[in-house]
Amino acid sequence: MSIYPVILCGDDVGPRYWPGTLPRCPTPFVQLVDQRSTFETALLCLQGLDDVRDTLVVCGERHASWVRRCAPDESVEILLEPEARGSAAAVAAAAAWVAARDPEGVLVVAPADHHIPDAAAFARAAETAARAAESGGVVALGVAPTAPSVAYRLIEPGVGVAGGVRAVKRFLDRPKPAEARAQANAAHLWNSGVVIAVAEVVLEEFRAYAPATLNAVQAALDASVKVPMGWLLGKQFTSAPQASLHDAVLQSTGRALVLPVDVRWSDLDSWEEVRAASSKDGQGNAVEGPAQLIEAERMLVRLAPDAPSVTVLGLSDVAVVGDAENLLVCSLTRSRHVKSAAELQGRSARERLTTFAAELDLWLRTSALPLWWTVGVDSADGGYLDLIDLGGRPVIGPKRARVQARQSFVYGEAARLRLPGDWTDAAAWGLEYLQRRYRRDDGLYRTLVGPGGAILDNRAYVYDQAFVLLALATASRVAPEPRAALTIAEGLLERMVALRSHPAGGFREAGPHPFQANAHMHLLEAALAWITAGGGERWLSLGSQVVNLALGKFIDHEGGFLREFFSPDWSPAMGVDFSHVEPGHQFEWSWLLSRWDELVGDTRAAHAAHILFEAGRLGLDAARGVVVDELENVTSIRSGCARLWPQTEHLRAALVRARREPDGDRYLTYAADAAEALGAYLKTPVRGLWRDKLLPDGRAIEEPAPASSFYHIMGAFEALQDWLNEEESVEQDRPRRFRAAQ
Repeated sequence: MSIYPVILCGDDVGPRYWPGTLPRCPTPFVQLVDQRSTFETALLCLQGLDDVRDTLVVCGERHASWVRRCAPDESVEILLEPEARGSAAAVAAAAAWVAARDPEGVLVVAPADHHIPDAAAFARAAETAARAAESGGVVALGVAPTAPSVAYRLIEPGVGVAGGVRAVKRFLDRPKPAEARAQANAAHLWNSGVVIAVAEVVLEEFRAYAPATLNAVQAALDASVKVPMGWLLGKQFTSAPQASLHDAVLQSTGRALVLPVDVRWSDLDSWEEVRAASSKDGQGNAVEGPAQLIEAERMLVRLAPDAPSVTVLGLSDVAVVGDAENLLVCSLTRSRHVKSAAELQGRSARERLTTFAAELDLWLRTSALPLWWTVGVDSADGGYLDLIDLGGRPVIGPKRARVQARQSFVYGEAARLRLPGDWTDAAAWGLEYLQRRYRRDDGLYRTLVGPGGAILDNRAYVYDQAFVLLALATASRVAPEPRAALTIAEGLLERMVALRSHPAGGFREAGPHPFQANAHMHLLEAALAWITAGGGERWLSLGSQVVNLALGKFIDHEGGFLREFFSPDWSPAMGVDFSHVEPGHQFEWSWLLSRWDELVGDTRAAHAAHILFEAGRLGLDAARGVVVDELENVTSIRSGCARLWPQTEHLRAALVRARREPDGDRYLTYAADAAEALGAYLKTPVRGLWRDKLLPDGRAIEEPAPASSFYHIMGAFEALQDWLNEEESVEQDRPRRFRAAQ
């Protein structure tokens, strides 16, 4: 017997657990009871069965990164639904997938969001059911009720068959409150949602009772394509009727069997279910976070680390759940209605983004731009300072070329966007200092000077040249003499080609990593800026060269992510550099490749942009809501530190995907989450500054604000302005369409 575990992830993002879980974290991946999520528990239970072959997970694209993080093992295959159509279509897809490889393979189908604490007992029950399924039955696991409940569908068992398995007399809906006790006393079983059957038998039942579902699913499988996270089913999947397996097949089949089991099980349908599953003291209380209970029984208290402390005195059967912004207090008997409260309380992604965009606009105009143009400049020698401390005082020290170029870009963009202020002069201030203190005799720009202009590091990094080119592109759009900026930029590009071109393509970087993707990423950014500014054919050629190198060498298409460091022939570097992955760079490349596709119509770049966005999402730490700095081959976190800049790149990449993907609202939610993560870094004692690093425990490092981050913040602001302009255009169009319809 060959067993194929199948885990169904569904499409729930957790409002039933509001406000104790974040909407960006799908329900199966929330740690509700112990240190494992319910998905991890399901995986552990199913992969512990005897004779297990490949495990199959059926989920939406939003779940893919979560699944792969929990299950990096190659024996776990993922079927990605282009749209959730219910458990019937998901099971049909799994059955067809397995049947094509092993028609006699036995499926053990389980939901990803149920709590099964006794893996050994579950395994024994599943193996017994699998043996019964080999004879052609469709076997459900029926759990012996521990108390009357209106939460679960029921199974009425019939006559015994063999090995404890019984025929199903009928499947019942959830009982009404008045019926719950009678149903429990009638020896009915809770329907666990776990179904076990031979793959070909499942297909036969779909052919008999849900042929439209099977036809749509089979066409979608035939059209599926391999993507980094798994197999993306074809769009035909969306034509499958929306239905549960229960309604589509189980209610009708004559092959239904049930194995009564006496195991601990819960679908964690509410906070009351979570309390019952996780209570550890003698009073039935479950407490997590800053709380103390006095003379309290059967209480659920779940508080985030940043929530105010709570004291509960003399209460019972109450949930207290909160974070820094929201606090829920409700009767546990009413906790199934929390979803409605969450929907009333929650704001849409559009509302959250609109609010953040307005706040960021005000922050830039009134605080950040004026502060860095006054306190953040070196009035003695010229140029911009690298740091301002969190008390608002300038930090005098060495000045990097990239900071001069980035600050010139920031103020040039402020002028282009017509934000109030003398920002054209501010942009020119940095560019003048670059020409005076950083330009070498060979036409390239050195990387570091000290106070008074002393040369501290004369090396010319391609990375720095890229930012000079970017700043010049912005200057060409706002400066009184745009041609002058183009002439300087063309001269710099010529010197780079002459001095730094690499025979295998691209450019050789200075420093310890001569063959790297990062410097090329910013060259592509500069090329796109010059193409937009009308710089001419040479910038299109530069962009094309970098894009081809990225698509051909930088991106690991099998792994679905972009590598950082390479050997001289642009093959991946070995050693520790081989597995180094930066989520923030996945997002940066994603929006740059999308932009390239928009300008030149390169569908290869569009496809890669989608892949890299999903790779970047693997770096999301849901507990803190931030993107971390480094991963190990996209399977584990190498550095739990989370700097400011990956949050900005997550935001603007998500906004691009929201415009380009059919399920744009999902990406707007990602963008809203990223915006709120970014906002946390901008809350400082002196308005207009930022904290740069968040530690794994959630604490921010108290250190001076680096000027280099301003470039990333301005990029996020521009992306938000572009999105707002598109939203405004749509809104202005709506009344005209309405009048025409009348």
